[in-house]
Amino acid sequence: MPQYPRLKILVSAYACEPGKGSEPGVGWNWVSQISKCNDVWVITRSNNRQYIEEALSSSPMPSVHWIFFDLASWALFWKKKRRGIHLYYYIWQLGAYWHARQLHRKVKFDLVHHVTLVIYWMPSCLSLLRAPFVWGPVGGGDSIRFSLWRNLSWRGKLYETLRTVAQWISGSDPFLRFTARRAVLALATTRQTLRKLEALGCRNVQLYSQVALPESEIAQLGSTAMRDDHPFRLISIGMLVHLKGFDFSLKAFAQFSDRLPESEYWIIGEGPERSRLQALARDLGVTRQVTFWGALPRTEVLRKLVECDVMIHPALHDSGGWASLEGMAAGLPVIGLDAGGTALQLTDETGIKVPAFSPEQLVRDLTMAIKRLAKDRDLRLRLGQGAKQRVKNQFNWDEKGRAISELYRQTLGSASPS
Repeated sequence: MPQYPRLKILVSAYACEPGKGSEPGVGWNWVSQISKCNDVWVITRSNNRQYIEEALSSSPMPSVHWIFFDLASWALFWKKKRRGIHLYYYIWQLGAYWHARQLHRKVKFDLVHHVTLVIYWMPSCLSLLRAPFVWGPVGGGDSIRFSLWRNLSWRGKLYETLRTVAQWISGSDPFLRFTARRAVLALATTRQTLRKLEALGCRNVQLYSQVALPESEIAQLGSTAMRDDHPFRLISIGMLVHLKGFDFSLKAFAQFSDRLPESEYWIIGEGPERSRLQALARDLGVTRQVTFWGALPRTEVLRKLVECDVMIHPALHDSGGWASLEGMAAGLPVIGLDAGGTALQLTDETGIKVPAFSPEQLVRDLTMAIKRLAKDRDLRLRLGQGAKQRVKNQFNWDEKGRAISELYRQTLGSASPS
């Protein structure tokens, strides 16, 4: 990669925590990669401070300056049980702006970059600064097709209703539209989000996944040979919430297991839908074959992965898709939906993408995909090898770090004056 002068970059990373997946992992890993070629100032929550300082004690980041900020303690009420996390985050962004403005007066940043939270329908305080502004990766533009709503629990229907209302209201937020117009570059995690960003007024939008894996994990998972034991075993990983679509994969597994009753399905994760999914497994008559492992330490999750043959990741809307990446890195073919972040990760060389038009069609197509992979070992081997290679080339944190540095230089070369 060409050598460039180091830039002074201000990063907003509300969620930022080492050793985690999801949003905290996005914040931490993006900061880590950006700091390899640049001098970075990071505004994040004070709640993250202990974990960050523990990680820095063994792996320092000398080019990163940390600014820890939180709202007054009374406001933490809104974060408990996630009852009002988006309201808290909105207000936090406004407070973080005052820290950012003071820093910008002293440092004169070359670029400001909003990294987390990864949602397009909430504005970013950094857009208020008079400096080139990069927004993203952001997601959240995907929605569950209405024909699938009848399959959701009451909790899932309520969540989707409130989410749709929030997206609709946010479309009229002048601060959000200002954020979109100020972005010299916006990174969208899904095609649907890309269209939403363009509608808000973003001039330069690119598809760009926010997730990746460290080289150490890629090497660890990729070193294992293809499993050649019985029984045939499926695995799913994720929070047990409605949007992960595990009720659809359970129904598909039940139909498939009629022909292969010794097969197994492992589900790793915890969440409010667990009792509903366990009841569904009983109703389907597959309790003996389905194991709910609950939440496991990450090291144990990675060990479980290599004991399985195929990953099924039927997320109905998921901007990221860490679990499917981990499955691909372990050489597992992945069955996923042709939607959200999973649709960008999977190709015909790494797994099977299934459309989602109705509950009946989705279960039928998932069942067919499981049957196809269960009976064809050579296909599993070919897709697994393709999956390993794709993660190594496209979803490697070091590769992503080099790519974002190139994007910075390209963007600054074409950015109009503030």
